[in-house]
Amino acid sequence: MLSDAVRTELADELARAEREKVAIDPLVARYPDIDVVDAYEIQLLNIRRRLDTGARVVGHKVGLSSEAMQRMMGVDEPDYGHLLAEMEVYEDVPVEAGRYLFPRVEVEVGFVLGADLPGADCTEADVLAATVAFAPAIELIDSRIKDWNIGLCDTISDNASSAGYVLGAQRVAPGDLDIKGIDAVLTRNDEVVAEGRSDAVLGDPVIAVAWLARKVASFGVRLKAGDIVLPGSCTRAIDARPGDKFHAEFAGLGSVRLQFV
Repeated sequence: MLSDAVRTELADELARAEREKVAIDPLVARYPDIDVVDAYEIQLLNIRRRLDTGARVVGHKVGLSSEAMQRMMGVDEPDYGHLLAEMEVYEDVPVEAGRYLFPRVEVEVGFVLGADLPGADCTEADVLAATVAFAPAIELIDSRIKDWNIGLCDTISDNASSAGYVLGAQRVAPGDLDIKGIDAVLTRNDEVVAEGRSDAVLGDPVIAVAWLARKVASFGVRLKAGDIVLPGSCTRAIDARPGDKFHAEFAGLGSVRLQFV
């Protein structure tokens, strides 16, 4: 475990890397004793700083929600990061690729909460009861760590590698769609670059949202009505380059677009 002083130093480094667009060396290589508690505290240090300057939390994202990613990272549960209002991007407003270091996109079924979720005892049934709609989504991920050379504590410290998100226009009530059977196709510049299905997320994205509600409760956080939750990607992450136009199509759920300049 790291001292508070070292946690603060690493939070400073990550904030500077994001602000100045200069990636840093992996934390886990420099501090082999760093653990998950350290990493979440580093993440929270930077989130609190942003809240102090007017940022607003609008939801959370779940990462490492596929078995393949968990095996790669040597973990047996996902991780999470915060979604801030300032991280939202829009279908009809091209995003400047230069705002990011190593941007990638992921295809997700977003959850829009219509009621608060319980904390430590949250169940999948609670999630479905509280969800007002599913929405097509693309998460824009980025790493402030050089070349995406990340370990688990690197990505947690770095807000679970989150950088932005966009929701498509369509909304579908949970009772009108099988959340485990949504096929998704991602195209980049009209070429199919990734395909997947919503059950790639822990077999059921609802499981990921219930896990998240229980996990954040241990940090004194609750998922609230109006929050957006991104439960994890249906597909592998795809690099985003200047000029790329992405389009994600979800069976029964509509589509979402994202363009980079």
